[in-house]
Amino acid sequence: MPAEVAPGVFVFTARSYATTTTVVAGESGGCLVIDAAVSVGDLAAIASFLSARGLRPVAGWANHRIAASCAVSEEARLTAWAAMGGEYRVLFNGVEVDRFAGAVPVPAPGGPAILFLGRHERRKGLDVLLEAFGRARWAPDGPGPVLWVAGDGPETARLRQRYGHLPGVEWLGVIDDDEVPARLAAAAVLCAPSLGGESFGMVLLEGMAAGCAVVASDIPGYRAAAGDHAGLVPPGNAAALAG
Repeated sequence: MPAEVAPGVFVFTARSYATTTTVVAGESGGCLVIDAAVSVGDLAAIASFLSARGLRPVAGWANHRIAASCAVSEEARLTAWAAMGGEYRVLFNGVEVDRFAGAVPVPAPGGPAILFLGRHERRKGLDVLLEAFGRARWAPDGPGPVLWVAGDGPETARLRQRYGHLPGVEWLGVIDDDEVPARLAAAAVLCAPSLGGESFGMVLLEGMAAGCAVVASDIPGYRAAAGDHAGLVPPGNAAALAG
């Protein structure tokens, strides 16, 4: 967001994935840009840390040095306010539609593909998706569906041990930025089963741009991104996700 920046004034922007950007006017009038990845969970932890130590006034003082602040959703605005106070303008993310709509799909599997994209940590709900995939009853005629699991994380080994017996699950590991649109273009469904802590569902927009049907948890950040264009289910409910 453009803003006039005077010497010693900060600009704070909560962008996609809750990344923060601070612009500090330098001695010669130039700016030093510092990027630091700060998750929604980190901001919640900051709020708890400041409150426990009576340091919220310090954050309030710092906010007087901020020229302009914005957040990618109402959920992100509330999280940033809880952590540091201040006023934030909500500016939703956009998506490079052509990059996803024009992607060349990877070779399709035998049956319809369901795609999970994300870090393998409890908050992302992959455990719930794998349980739902194992519960679901598919049509007996024709090839069965395939669940593509992209990414990795602290839960990968445990989840592979627990659900490694499920037929149709393909563990892709970390995929690069060029493969993401190609996988989305080939998938029939993008599933985003996060339990919470999502400031904005950027991956939902990318899936819709690629032509995927989107099924996601009914949480504020995802509702803000999807509107009426995704199937939303209660977070953590494997039975509802299985349908």
